This record gives sequence, structure tokens and C-alpha cells, in this order.
Amino acid sequence: MRQITIAGGGLAGLSLGVALRRADVPVVLHEAGRYPRHKVCGEFINGVGEETLSNLGIANLFSKAILSQETHWFIGNRHMFAGRLERPAIGVSRNWLDLKLAGMFEDLGGTLHTGSRQKELRQEGVVWAAGRRGKRKSKWLGLKIHVENLQDLQGLEMHMGRSGYVGLAPVEEGRVNVCGLFRLQHYGGRGAEMLWNCLTANGLKRLSVRLQEAGPDPSSFTAVSALGFGGQPGNDGLLALGDAESMIPPFTGNGMSMAFEAAETALESLRQYSEGIASWEKVVRDVRRGLKARFRRRLHMARILHPFLLTHTGRAFLSGATRSGLLPFKALSRTLR
Repeated sequence: MRQITIAGGGLAGLSLGVALRRADVPVVLHEAGRYPRHKVCGEFINGVGEETLSNLGIANLFSKAILSQETHWFIGNRHMFAGRLERPAIGVSRNWLDLKLAGMFEDLGGTLHTGSRQKELRQEGVVWAAGRRGKRKSKWLGLKIHVENLQDLQGLEMHMGRSGYVGLAPVEEGRVNVCGLFRLQHYGGRGAEMLWNCLTANGLKRLSVRLQEAGPDPSSFTAVSALGFGGQPGNDGLLALGDAESMIPPFTGNGMSMAFEAAETALESLRQYSEGIASWEKVVRDVRRGLKARFRRRLHMARILHPFLLTHTGRAFLSGATRSGLLPFKALSRTLR
């Protein structure tokens, strides 16, 4: 069988590697970093079905995961909306999940090279899952930290500020992941202090105090900038998956789900290539077509909602719609799934 090389050991790359190894496809995976590691991520899986996780052979990893049934939205200090999720969201940290997936991949006979940064190789048998491309003129700053003793969490919480938002999601060991996206500017401070200053500057001082009192873990703090959402540029000639192919704004909760769905979309075509049934050109064409069909509606809706909700008009609309009971929460959830 032909070997598949995967560049990038995030969720898309690792889950694809696991699924290919279960089909006895020889796989070599290169990851620039090392496990375990913290990443800026919402750390909850929203919308992905049991069938997808089973097809990838990873469903058992989530058998004891934290499940969130409700979501609560806040604008500034005001509680604006409470909704019940049609499908429970799975809470799990990237620090834990990436490590478990990497171990599973190696246990199945996959070859894993960490600390191995790859160039964009446009050649047969290479899957590019090495994450987003930096956007120099990006307006966005992503910040994340874990807190260890937050007693009053209300399911999945989303807090909207003047020029950004932050989500709270429970993960393993009683921790809560705090992940925010804000318009890039100088907030001052280093490490977690930058996040507290950022929240205060966005009208979320009460939330900042609440989180500081909840036992933040400084080692879990991470930050990222140069973020570009939507389809990622420069993929001509590449079979790109995950954030390397497209990035969705984090308020949708779809980033982790889309990584797994992208791996599932590519799985059968790559298996056929490995067995000599399909040409590489056909694989690239079919996978790109499948990704477009699967994610087009989601990305389009997110592209509309994301900038709108970060305007004064958007926040006023959200506030009015929730107060009047006219917010189409279930319809939006289905569209973004």
C-alpha cells in the first residue's frame, strides 16, 4: 500500500492518522510542536455526530467527557439568553485530547515525529494539516486560560464585550476553559494579566474579577494573533485539511467539529489512493469538493454573523431579539452545524 504523509498533528491530522491506521494504511505524521500542549481553542465539540467519531475510530475517547446541555449568553454584565442545546456539547481540553490521539495513533502503528516542522510539499501522498496561515493585517487577538475553581458556571457561557467575546466551557478535572477573541489593540500586561486587562477594556470587568478569583492556571495561558477566518489562501496544489483549509470564528463552536468532519471527508479517498485504486489528482479533487459541500453553508453564515455581532447594532439586535423571544436559536444552531 502507498504511504500517506500528514504534516500537522492537530485534531484533523491526528484523527485522520488514527482512522487510516485502522484501515492498515501506512502513515507518517509530522508535528512541529510537542505533546501535551495548550492551544487557543474553545475546547468544546458542538454539532459533530457519533457516526463521525465512530467512523474515525475515536468515539471511545469521549465516553466519560463533560457534556453541556445549556448555553447562556451575556452582553456586558447582563444575562440575555438561556437555551438548551439540541445535542450536548462535549467539553475536552486540547492539552488532554491531542496527547490521547497521538498515543492512539502510535499504538496503532503510526509513525509520529514531533518537533518536525515541514515545508508545504505539493506532492502525491502528502496531506497538509499544519494549521492556519498567518494574516499580517489581521484585526484579531485570541487569548485562552484554564481556571480551576469556578463554582457558578452556567453550562456554556458566552460573554460579549464592546469589541470581542469570550466563551467559558467546562473540561476535565473540574477545570473551565476561558477562550476569547478580541479586536487587536494594546491591552497591556503579560500572560494572564493581558486577558484580565482585555476583559476590563471590553466592559467585562465583573467577569474578569470572577475569573481571577477562580484559580487561574498560568501555565495554561496562550495567545495567538494574525488570525484570518474563512477559506485559507495558498492551497493550490495542496490537499489541505482542518484550519489549513478553512477557519471558522470561534463563537460558533464548530472548529473542533470541523476538524473531525474534514478528516472523515478525506478518509475514503485517501484509502483508495493508498490501495492504488484512485490517482492523487482524483483524491485532491474529490476531497476539495467534499469539503466545500460540507462546510460552505456554515462558513457563509459565520462570515455574516461574526462581524455583525461585534458591532453596536449587532449587539442591540441580539439584545432586542432575546428580550422579545424572537431569537431563532435552534435555526441558527442547525445552520451552523
